Amino acid sequence: MNNLRELLKQGKLITAPGIYDMISALLADKMGFQALYVTGYGTVASYLGLPDAGISTYTDMLHRVSRFAEMTKTPIIADADTGYGGLLNVAHTVKGYEKAGIAAIQLEDQEFPKKCGHTPGRKVIPINDMVRKIKVACDARTSKDFLIVARTDARTSLGLDEALRRGEAYSKAGADIIFIESPESEEEMKKICSTFDKPTLANIVHGGKTPILNASQLQDIGYSIAIHPVAGFLSAAAAMEKAYTGLKESGQIPASVDLYSFAKFNELIGFPEIWEFDKRYAE
Repeated sequence: MNNLRELLKQGKLITAPGIYDMISALLADKMGFQALYVTGYGTVASYLGLPDAGISTYTDMLHRVSRFAEMTKTPIIADADTGYGGLLNVAHTVKGYEKAGIAAIQLEDQEFPKKCGHTPGRKVIPINDMVRKIKVACDARTSKDFLIVARTDARTSLGLDEALRRGEAYSKAGADIIFIESPESEEEMKKICSTFDKPTLANIVHGGKTPILNASQLQDIGYSIAIHPVAGFLSAAAAMEKAYTGLKESGQIPASVDLYSFAKFNELIGFPEIWEFDKRYAE
């Protein structure tokens, strides 16, 4: 596990693309990002074909995040929803993610079953219940270099002031990174960053509630981390839809579809090592 805490001390914005399957993980890992973000939305969609609505289990997600960590070198921030249950479940989840090699775990204060942070109908648990979850999470980890990201979804239903109050409580409880989900203006984003003396995280979702700002703008506002959870699967889905539509309509992939090189893809997934193995041990 690489040390995300040390990267945060450098004071530069960390841009983390969303990964959701092994192709996205391998590709992003080779591109020099300082961190990767395991998106619960994308992972559940790619693995189960279902909405991010509290349907996936701890076992489902641990299996996926473990493989991501095993096959990449870049520090990973991983979504763990509400901790998959009560306080004992939170402790078990933290231990499992840390053992898997994840650099930071994201826990949120939604009621179970949770929903994607940029969709309607989200409800939050009492603030003291989440404070206890954060304290349990901090006690359950074996190293302080395994970071706790505390997310609140209170902004949408209860307003920004309540979201900030919760962020402050979660910070005092021991959270390392504060994640106020779904601010709706640049002014709100600035207020979030000026409120906390700990790293803050911005969730950049195309089609979501939060303004789409570039890295320089987010750095100037004061964010420490910007996750882009939908960048991979939305662009992949658009390209696949275009390619499949062409196949259905004309029997071939349109020339306008930008295909990844087959030779490069073989390299990405490790075929050169297989070919070298075959040469070495061929009869």
